[in-house]
Amino acid sequence: MLKRRTRDFHQLSPVANALFHVIAASLAIIAVFPFLFVLIISFTDENTLARNGYRLIPEKWSVDAYHYIFQTGDSLLRSYGVTLFVTIVGTLISLCIITLYAYAISRKSFKYRGFFSFIAFFTMLFNGGLVPTYIVVTQLLDMKDSIWALIMPMAVNAFYIMIMRTFFSTMVPDAIIESGRIDGAGEFQTFIRLVLPLSLPGIATIALFSTLGYWNDWFNALLYIDNPDLVPLQSMLMRIENSMQFILQNSNNASLSSGILQNMPQDTSRMAMVVLATGPIILAYPFFQRYFVQGLTIGAVKE
Repeated sequence: MLKRRTRDFHQLSPVANALFHVIAASLAIIAVFPFLFVLIISFTDENTLARNGYRLIPEKWSVDAYHYIFQTGDSLLRSYGVTLFVTIVGTLISLCIITLYAYAISRKSFKYRGFFSFIAFFTMLFNGGLVPTYIVVTQLLDMKDSIWALIMPMAVNAFYIMIMRTFFSTMVPDAIIESGRIDGAGEFQTFIRLVLPLSLPGIATIALFSTLGYWNDWFNALLYIDNPDLVPLQSMLMRIENSMQFILQNSNNASLSSGILQNMPQDTSRMAMVVLATGPIILAYPFFQRYFVQGLTIGAVKE
């Protein structure tokens, strides 16, 4: 009788179920609509946009914005390759360092737990500043004009370490660690075989943050990269935008052809840059969502 009442209590009525579906669908549309609207504007003719303004269904479609951006030739594709490499390799390196560091300081048996926790926490409050960081990266580590200058400065984040330390401390039972020790597993083997499968939600969260950080990074390229073959996507799009601004600001210059100014898409090209910059990273969300669900459905301690 008690089980039946509990089942009836948790079961929603058809009206409430439909209402929650409508609310969820509305929130999903609100979240997706801005990107879809930007996508529509990027395929809108520039003259039509200037005449009619922003519309959900434009009067005339056009791919001039993308044609203008891809006039850079192989540079844009090369920038995509650089960004993909930096994002994938950087995320893997960041996950390895952060999870190992966080797991070590989450174990009460670790002798220097407090010392290394303080080191990580201290960097959240104070840092060496831009000039010392630049000197270390360019002179001490000699990573100027190197692909590693886009990876290593962002490989460790103290805030992510604290998140993973809290996750390991609260979500990984000590019984799991003890069972590994009883079976004769070492620390590293216990971490790989027992701790990581239980930590997929936390790892997926940190991986998503790291992926977004690497994908959207342009500042490190501005500081350390002069080689055009190593310019990432965000920095390349910024250079295209700066070139457009320069042409527009010097439109009175006689050396600039009026035809270039008339044929150059302005608003639509900016929207196209947003699509090119954010479109591929959207594909990462379903991948990480899969591991969120998988990690939440794994059981550890059975009563």
